[in-house]
Amino acid sequence: MPCNIRSALPTITISLSATSAYADFRFNLQPAVTPIATEIYDLHNLILLVCLAIFIVVFGVMFYALYKHRKSVGHSPAQFSHNTKLEVVWTIIPFFILVGMAYPTTQTILRMKTVENTDMSIKVTGRQWYWEYEYMDAGVNYVSNLATPRDQIDNKAAKTPHYLLEVDQPMVVPTGKKVRLLLTASDVIHSWWIPAFGVKQDAIPGFINEAWFQVDKPGIYRGQCAELCGVGHGFMPIVVEAKPQEEYDAWLKNQKAQLAATAEAATKDYTLDELKTRGETIFNSRCAACHQANGQGIPGVFPPLVGGAAFANQDTLKRLAERGFAKDGKIVLGPKDKHLDIVMHGIPGTAMQGLGAQMTDLEVAAVITYERNSWGNKTGDMLQPKEVAAVRKSKG
Repeated sequence: MPCNIRSALPTITISLSATSAYADFRFNLQPAVTPIATEIYDLHNLILLVCLAIFIVVFGVMFYALYKHRKSVGHSPAQFSHNTKLEVVWTIIPFFILVGMAYPTTQTILRMKTVENTDMSIKVTGRQWYWEYEYMDAGVNYVSNLATPRDQIDNKAAKTPHYLLEVDQPMVVPTGKKVRLLLTASDVIHSWWIPAFGVKQDAIPGFINEAWFQVDKPGIYRGQCAELCGVGHGFMPIVVEAKPQEEYDAWLKNQKAQLAATAEAATKDYTLDELKTRGETIFNSRCAACHQANGQGIPGVFPPLVGGAAFANQDTLKRLAERGFAKDGKIVLGPKDKHLDIVMHGIPGTAMQGLGAQMTDLEVAAVITYERNSWGNKTGDMLQPKEVAAVRKSKG
């Protein structure tokens, strides 16, 4: 399908002759960087050539017949109902054409689905609205969030070339290695799609789907979630960075060191300002898509956090009441333990997903502290990572 076509359409609408429109417009697939993507690209071109040949032959014969046997040169219509030989011929020929196209297509699909002799495995979990990557053989796990600044999304700043296609932590893989992906989801159906890899695989809750790719050229490759998955669907990019083996090994070592440092940091006590500063960054990357950077939420969809996040939806209030929450549905200005419960476990049946499994103790503590002391909320209290760890441990 055409790539980057949406960015060209407004310019084309204004002026078909505009130079920038032709510069942005794409008529073909993205350049292939994996063996499967190359096969798909070649197959795509082959089928197009077959279709072109059929078009020329069929319409060529039709237009020739119309011109050669027109009434103005004395021809009159033939009187017959059918021609058995002709009908057999135009049934057999398309049959062989379809078989000729089906054979290479089947071979490519089988190679796409054959996940054998892989060098490494990465579990990919789609969540509303970010990706989680777990390196099965290395013990490394992290989440990848949209990194496009909120000002660009709100049209307060100029958009960069990779608008909505930037993440804070890309998937990193070594070049020349066959990477197996194990794809699933925690909430709704997502779809992991990198056009240059020829990989587009659904991530379905409760199921594990497989895919694979092998990138031989170092570089940064971008994609998006390709399955409508909710209000934040357009804010769920995918970025894969392919590095030479030595650089990948250094990155992996650094990731393990960061995980150890994060675990150590969670044992310390922090000031209110330290937690708020860290919490603001986390909130803008994880929560602002729904609750907005100013905490005002989206009327009728996501509640505001200003003044305590009063839920207007009666069904949501009922769900909260069953879990012991106050009848007014206020969370941010309510007890800390209730606020923590919402962030950790979410509200089943709503778009508010539990973040406890995707955030560290320090991140949870920081974002809750930030919410309770921002936008006019002035509780003055704070949550330490140790408190989060204790709750996590008590609930297994």
